[in-house]
Amino acid sequence: MDTLFFKKIPAKYILAYRNYYTLQNLIAVRTCSLIFLLFNLIIRLLYWVFPESLTKAENFPEFNFTNWLYIIVTPFFFLSSYLLIFYYKRRRKALAIITLYVFVFSLYLISCGIFSSFIATSDPSNALTLYMVPLVIISVVCVFELFETIILAVGIGIIFTSLLVYSQASPTEIVYNELISIILLCGFYLTSRYFYSYKANYYKQVLEIREKNVAIENAASFKNQVLGMVAHDLRNPLAAVESTAMIMELEEVDDETRENIDIIKASCVKARGIITDLLEAARNDDQNVIETTKLDLNLFIRKIIDSWKIHNETRNAIVFSSAYIPLYAEVNKEKFHRVMDNLISNALKFSKENDKVEISLDMDNNNNAIIEVRDHGLGIPKELIPHLFDRFSKAGRTGLRGEQSTGLGLSIVKQIIERHKGNISVSSIENQGSIFRISIPASSK
Repeated sequence: MDTLFFKKIPAKYILAYRNYYTLQNLIAVRTCSLIFLLFNLIIRLLYWVFPESLTKAENFPEFNFTNWLYIIVTPFFFLSSYLLIFYYKRRRKALAIITLYVFVFSLYLISCGIFSSFIATSDPSNALTLYMVPLVIISVVCVFELFETIILAVGIGIIFTSLLVYSQASPTEIVYNELISIILLCGFYLTSRYFYSYKANYYKQVLEIREKNVAIENAASFKNQVLGMVAHDLRNPLAAVESTAMIMELEEVDDETRENIDIIKASCVKARGIITDLLEAARNDDQNVIETTKLDLNLFIRKIIDSWKIHNETRNAIVFSSAYIPLYAEVNKEKFHRVMDNLISNALKFSKENDKVEISLDMDNNNNAIIEVRDHGLGIPKELIPHLFDRFSKAGRTGLRGEQSTGLGLSIVKQIIERHKGNISVSSIENQGSIFRISIPASSK
């Protein structure tokens, strides 16, 4: 922590920090004035409850006078603090009048302690607690700038010296009490500056974190824009390459040329998949809320499975089972279709021929729809599972039939599920298979 015993907070933070601690000071004044008022009211109540023969109040008329004085004056600080807090919240700006008000209250509270120490005994060093307590309270709860702290300490010292001279103490007592007062005021100064430093450093850290968060958000937004633009612009030349390859395929070519055309086509398909993943990742980063429609998950998942059976050449059976028919949920059809496509694709990618891929639908006790996609393939090594949903994950692996991974698919799946206020988890045993479990809020019919 950067201690600021004899220096100020950096200039670029001064105004913002003053605006911040001004409200804290007003709240501190309101709280301290209320406690001080209640304390004096309790003393007044004790005056009335107990007889004078017990309290000996007639021997301490100064206590009676100051008690009434505190009861009359303190409510003005309490009520005015409410007005100034209301005024500050409307303006959100530190004003000189508020600083002066906090300064006056601090001087008032400490002066009350000093005066009480003189009333308690002719030698105030014997009642140091009455002097020290308000000093400690003000140094801890109120924030003052360097110059203000010095002026306050000097003002308190002058008040103490004036009362000491007024009490007609002996020169020895004056010197002794002045030394004690100086020690207390030095302690007040150091304590006040220490808490000023602590609060200032905390506030600087909060501001720096906010600034970094804004910078990160701007960088992420710029990155997504560039990513989206690049990925979108790559589609046109990629489509041209793919079209050229298809035209070449229509002509009579030798086996080597046909093999090269197949490689070009496969590369185009792979590149198009990467571009789609990049665009989806960029879109998901920019979207906090997605539009949803209430759907029966049974019908929705069955249509996806039927589409896979028609358009994908695979010997793996995709089996669907459901414990609830119908089971409704609020989903975005396009994005949730992508979730299921990705999970089914991964299951097939790491399954041997003729292995089943099982999809089940159920509901838990918290009214969440549970979708599980289970395969009986390679499984996932334990050390890769924690990184499975990371963007550009190092957990990406080549499929059994040479399918490549971009490392984006499952991170996109997780983003989409979380946009649906759900979550996704995975359990896996190597060489036995994996289970991906989706949980999203179910809807009533």
